[in-house]
Amino acid sequence: MQSLITAETKIKVSSTLDKSVGRKYLTDGNPDTCWTSQQGLPQYVQLTFPAPVIPKRIILTFQGGFVGRKCAIEIIATQDDGNRSSKEWQTLCRVYPEDVNRQQLFELKPEDPALGDKRVEILKIVFEESSDFFGRITVYDLQVQGWNE
Repeated sequence: MQSLITAETKIKVSSTLDKSVGRKYLTDGNPDTCWTSQQGLPQYVQLTFPAPVIPKRIILTFQGGFVGRKCAIEIIATQDDGNRSSKEWQTLCRVYPEDVNRQQLFELKPEDPALGDKRVEILKIVFEESSDFFGRITVYDLQVQGWNE
């Protein structure tokens, strides 16, 4: 398995508290920087890959107290002929992070067997619940691992 997030991966977030905690800090590898959302739910991080990928696991490091405790992993997949199958989001699976400061790894096991090993163009992590009363999310590190096409 390899990292699927490259310099060409486009990252979009639902909101940012301010410029000092922007989306570029999600994947910079620096343990001292982070992305923090504004308050309110849901929040999300969306990754658009330069070419279709097969995501197998996600690794998140939150700030305790600002953890997305219930997360939907949504995808837009490609068809076998390489064309986008649909502009509709499909829920690949759900993950349930703990309210801790350490790195957490989640295997992406499809809830629907038909989504197994689908080639993915866009992956979105939707934070449906937060351990923060105001619904803020803080992520120090985000990794997606799997296979390139």
